[in-house]
Amino acid sequence: LCFTPAGLDCSISSVSHVLGKVCIQGRQKEILGVLVPRLTDLTRSDCIWQRMCWRLVECVPERWMEAVVLGFVQRAAGADVLSRLLGNLVVKNKKAQFVVTQKLLLLQYGHTTAVLQNLLGYLALHSLRRPLLIKVRLSNLVASRWMFASVTVPCTVWFVSELLMSMLEGVKCHLDSNLPQIRCLGMVVAESISSKINTDGPVLKFQYEEDDETRELKSLLVQTPPLSVVPTLPDDERDEKAEAALPVVLGSNKNSPAAAPAVPAEVSDTELDSDDDLIPYDMSDDKELKTKAPVYIRDCIEVLTGSEDVDKWEATIKALESLVRKNPAATREVSVELAKILLHLEEKTCIEGFLELRQRAQVAVLTTDPIPVAKYLTSQFYSLNYSLRQRMDILDVLVLAAQELSYPKSHGKTKHSGAQKPCIHLLPGSDSSKDWRKIVDERIKSKTRRFATGRSQVKLDSSPNEFNSVAGHFFFPLIQHFDRPLTTFDLLGEDHLVLGRLVHTLSILMCLAINTLAVTVMGKALLEFVWALRFHTDSYVRQGLLSCISSVLLSVPKEHLLEDMTEELLEAQSWLGDVVEKDPDGDCRRLALQSLLLMENLKKKLTADPS
Repeated sequence: LCFTPAGLDCSISSVSHVLGKVCIQGRQKEILGVLVPRLTDLTRSDCIWQRMCWRLVECVPERWMEAVVLGFVQRAAGADVLSRLLGNLVVKNKKAQFVVTQKLLLLQYGHTTAVLQNLLGYLALHSLRRPLLIKVRLSNLVASRWMFASVTVPCTVWFVSELLMSMLEGVKCHLDSNLPQIRCLGMVVAESISSKINTDGPVLKFQYEEDDETRELKSLLVQTPPLSVVPTLPDDERDEKAEAALPVVLGSNKNSPAAAPAVPAEVSDTELDSDDDLIPYDMSDDKELKTKAPVYIRDCIEVLTGSEDVDKWEATIKALESLVRKNPAATREVSVELAKILLHLEEKTCIEGFLELRQRAQVAVLTTDPIPVAKYLTSQFYSLNYSLRQRMDILDVLVLAAQELSYPKSHGKTKHSGAQKPCIHLLPGSDSSKDWRKIVDERIKSKTRRFATGRSQVKLDSSPNEFNSVAGHFFFPLIQHFDRPLTTFDLLGEDHLVLGRLVHTLSILMCLAINTLAVTVMGKALLEFVWALRFHTDSYVRQGLLSCISSVLLSVPKEHLLEDMTEELLEAQSWLGDVVEKDPDGDCRRLALQSLLLMENLKKKLTADPS
């Protein structure tokens, strides 16, 4: 029962039934598009209308409650309006509580950010509803976008320790993802939440590139004033208090210019420019003093490890690559020591392109003395106390050095410039699969016969393949210990990002090992490696495994494939068929199909040439 403005008792349960029936029948937009604005106006200044509106929604049968609540949430002009219209419905009705705190937040994805803010703001505006807000925050913290919009919602009661635990769990979940967008989302949300929790202490800070999505998320931190406030005073008293307060505000505005007179700009400019009469010193003929770089390898080691001269350190790192290549004999004497220094070298100054300079120097050392340096780097990949970034740096250096060793050196006998040596561009994250595809496409192109003359290409001098004798030192140490977890490094566990990079690295090394003596043994070991990881849950890892199959088919001679790997190839063929039909990732299905086509072409060649 409700008490109407006319002083009569009435029941509106029948109206609630009609409202629920209309909304569930698909006419939600038509009826609530008229009803919600009208109730918004009526409840703004009349508490009796508020009670009637609450009873109207509370009396809706549970089977129709979701449609009615969703309509009110979507059409309310703000959290305060939604609070006036629904009251404490989520506390009194379990169905409404489930819809507001679970279904709309986690199970439906078509709602706008404004709807989300209305929901969270509605839960925060009353003391009886705030425990539900805390519960929603703690349980749904992993869903970063939902949690982000609630950062600015006021809440008096807060369990900081539980919030921190939930936040760390959500951050870990996002940072473990191989998708840069998901990782960036976790970073932005973690920064924002930590800044609200630790107002006086240290806060989390990540490095990421801002885009439209991150800017949109950060804009949610700016609090907007509510459109209206729930009235607590009768109309007459409210009007009297408003009229009494108005002159004070206006008076303060009128007096403010006189209280703080502006300082004339001319006076301040004169004081600031009092030194303009001084004659500047002529420095047009001055030349920048350049620090001379060391000329010996051992001097470079001393500068990189102990020198406090920043300019000399910067000159050394810039000149190190060329110095290593010009002095191979001196480099071999200290190659492992120099590789260790470069692996642990950190930037002392804001030198442009430091990471590239360091990587090029590492590649130069590795190509100058391949076997001992490769043994050192591959052993450090599975050692303790290395960051994931350092482990991935090791993989990048191995690939670039293998590429340089596997291609013949050119000496400029060029008829027409335009043809270029194939190259590998190592990109972060999931783009590494594109590098493999580029290499495979080049390999397929090189095996294609064409019967037409085209543009003349660069004529390269013939030279031995330097990667032939060292391929095993690059490949086998990386494939041996992948299943042995360490205290700080678990490839088969949470460090699957590095596992994906490792798999793609092995695929590239396999491609570069074509025509080497160890290629057959490498191919057989790689197929066994793929078979052990074929059911990995991460799509990036599966893409690398599929690339390994294609690399083996393109690099190992067909007669060795038939003699030494028949059983492995039949098992791989069955798995590839399942991937084409069932894998949810489109790139995986395409790569599997490409491998099946390579197998079919191999079968045709063997049939045509049985010898």
